Amino acid sequence: MEFERDKTFVTGRFKSMGFALKGAIKLITTEHSVMVQFSIAILLIFAGFYYEISQTEWLIQTLVIGLVLSIEGLNTAVEKVADFIHPEFHERIGFIKDIAAGAVFFAAVTAIAIGCIIYIPKL
Repeated sequence: MEFERDKTFVTGRFKSMGFALKGAIKLITTEHSVMVQFSIAILLIFAGFYYEISQTEWLIQTLVIGLVLSIEGLNTAVEKVADFIHPEFHERIGFIKDIAAGAVFFAAVTAIAIGCIIYIPKL
């Protein structure tokens, strides 16, 4: 069965957005690390309203939330592809997965630092 591509611009974009939304929902509902990070993001949104953070703080907070969730999604995709290609343990696959997880680590540490810069003065 061949995938039929929608050649019209508008309906093609809506279909692409539908696939992207479906992927985001799968990430949030099936991946435990994304569930945790998404929950933290919701808490930070509530904290932002509670502490009345500035527009600039909102922009930066929104950016790092998106960064962490996006990198985590890419990490999950790398892990799924690696497991599909080589289901048994393999040193090279482990190395690739570790690098992808390291990218999430950098994003998460950045997010924590920004969260501390925004919220510690308010506490």
